[in-house]
Amino acid sequence: MRAVTTTLVLSAGLALADGQTELKQLLTGVRPPPITATRARALIAGDIEGCDDGSNDEQIRCLMRRRLAEDPQAVKLALDLFEKTGHVVGVLPEEDFEGGYRGVIHLVPQLPIGPERRHLEFAAGALTDIDAFLMDTEQVAGAPVPYRWRALELRFFRSLKKRTPAAFAIDWTVSYNVNGTLNGSLPVVRGLLFHEIFHLNDDDWSVRELSADYDAIVKKCGTGIECLTRYVPEPLIVKGGTYYSFMPGNGVREYAADLALRYFKEQREVMQGRPVKKPFKCSAPENARAWAKLKDRYFGGVDRLPSCFAGKAAAGP
Repeated sequence: MRAVTTTLVLSAGLALADGQTELKQLLTGVRPPPITATRARALIAGDIEGCDDGSNDEQIRCLMRRRLAEDPQAVKLALDLFEKTGHVVGVLPEEDFEGGYRGVIHLVPQLPIGPERRHLEFAAGALTDIDAFLMDTEQVAGAPVPYRWRALELRFFRSLKKRTPAAFAIDWTVSYNVNGTLNGSLPVVRGLLFHEIFHLNDDDWSVRELSADYDAIVKKCGTGIECLTRYVPEPLIVKGGTYYSFMPGNGVREYAADLALRYFKEQREVMQGRPVKKPFKCSAPENARAWAKLKDRYFGGVDRLPSCFAGKAAAGP
């Protein structure tokens, strides 16, 4: 999420072409198909013989068991995640990744086993939490939400010489860096993956619906941290720069993904019985408009937070 900046914008854009049909299906409440065994074989990689018999799901389970066989705990994590969410664990092929101002970064496949199993633990925990949140959101909404978060390809890799990108998303695949600077705890990885999954669902919606307010904020504040503070969904400041959401080159798509993450965090706070001290939507009219558009487009109009004006009239001046 944070470590990729402009490369995330490119990844999100590339994901759109192949995802338009599935996004339209989601709008009508039709879930996209699960990952096929043929696709899983390419994703899981390795010279695995057999696993050609049985149902689609049985073949996928066989492939993951054999690929992760050196670490039985990793096998269990992968199989449990598949049963709960339809995600399939595999590896990213070796490639040179265009990292924007960071230059070209060499990425190599890395199985999440042994010392790296903790990253599978983080990712599985995060994706399970996200699944529970969105299932609850659908229940509150009373209907399916137009958002895909299940049956994703989860590809693990290691970056060489540099510790970015932390993750990136394209074509219903989330790729995760076991060498990523950010990837050190469940809460951080949970936020990272929610951010990335939003990119997969953003079919240029952010450009169409949020650009006017976003551009007005940039025109007003530039990169000034003090001016931007009230408009920032996530308060991370990029080293030597400004807030990540308003870092030049990141654009409205990164702002939108951070807005979705802020929605996720604040809604979970309410679900867990904790008050949200400074709701994002209440800090500025621009925030309120973006919040309303986001929840209505992707999350069935669900907002567990009270109105910004609740109780103010009775309180007096």
